[in-house]
Amino acid sequence: MSFRPIATAAETDAALSRFDLGTPVALDTEFMRERTWYPQLALVQVGNREGAVALVDPLGEGVIEPLARLVGGAEALMHSASEDLVAFRHALGVLPKALFDTQIAAAFAGLGPGLGYQALVQQTLGVTLAKAETRSDWLRRPLSEQQLAYAADDVVHLHAAADVLREHLETRGHAARAAADMARMLEGAREERDDPQPHLAMRPAAQLDRPAQARLRRLLRWREGAARARDLPRRWLLDNDVVLTLARQPPGSAQALATLLAESRSAKRLHDEIAELLAAPINEDEAQMPLAVEVERTDRQRLKALQAAVVAEAAALDLPEGLLCARRHLESLLQDGQWPAALDGWRREVLEAPLRAALG
Repeated sequence: MSFRPIATAAETDAALSRFDLGTPVALDTEFMRERTWYPQLALVQVGNREGAVALVDPLGEGVIEPLARLVGGAEALMHSASEDLVAFRHALGVLPKALFDTQIAAAFAGLGPGLGYQALVQQTLGVTLAKAETRSDWLRRPLSEQQLAYAADDVVHLHAAADVLREHLETRGHAARAAADMARMLEGAREERDDPQPHLAMRPAAQLDRPAQARLRRLLRWREGAARARDLPRRWLLDNDVVLTLARQPPGSAQALATLLAESRSAKRLHDEIAELLAAPINEDEAQMPLAVEVERTDRQRLKALQAAVVAEAAALDLPEGLLCARRHLESLLQDGQWPAALDGWRREVLEAPLRAALG
């Protein structure tokens, strides 16, 4: 079957009128993110249960408004939707009103965490899909027949695969838990929330003293805001190695700093901002901020006890351990004793008692 992109407002209105927003709509996107902070929306694929497919070119004149109406009113059926949702919010200003994510469903259905779309279709439907266009330039026009066929495949099989997954979820008793994680993903996409303590996620930070960790946190938080404001990848401003080097030992002169920033065109232009961040004394907030710390020998034993509790609960539920609880959340609980927000909801119901018991 051959496909052609829909690239005018009139065509988009006519094509999308075939899709009933009272029933789930399969959605997918093709986007580029190599040179930008935000995904650059290049194509939106729409499919229904009857096999109708529309490939909408968001770069076409007047296409955004009707496309946003459809996406904003859709009960969306998607696979690994997190970046697609960011692309929708940024390019269209809307998100679907509900979400069924087949990657999340597959993890709860026992097919494995992080399952790719081709593997999902193979395991649920026995259909082998082409992978040839995975690294295509989706912003180049015209799109090739091979690109369009590849893009259409991303929604053609979603309804059938989702039906299989729903049966597995009901059989395994995980439908409500999967739905809660899907709703959480959709809610999390509504706004960008910066991590107030990004240094805690960098393991080398534990080797730094408080002033160095304060510089590290400043640089990471600045990089996040600057990259977003300029719509640039983080690494174009400062990569992690340079951030750690600057935090550990700030350069003693403007020339030394310029030398460190020489390989980054974007960072070179922001030399003065970075110098100011490095020179600022520790403020009151930084004097109280949590520090990244090495797990001591005694804490390693407690961490192992927490991990063993997670393993036991995951086995009882027949779920992957990583889906139930990540190691970093156990480390957070161990460090400050506060229940991690990431483990709220059904995870708290399952894990709080055994983890508190493991902590003694």
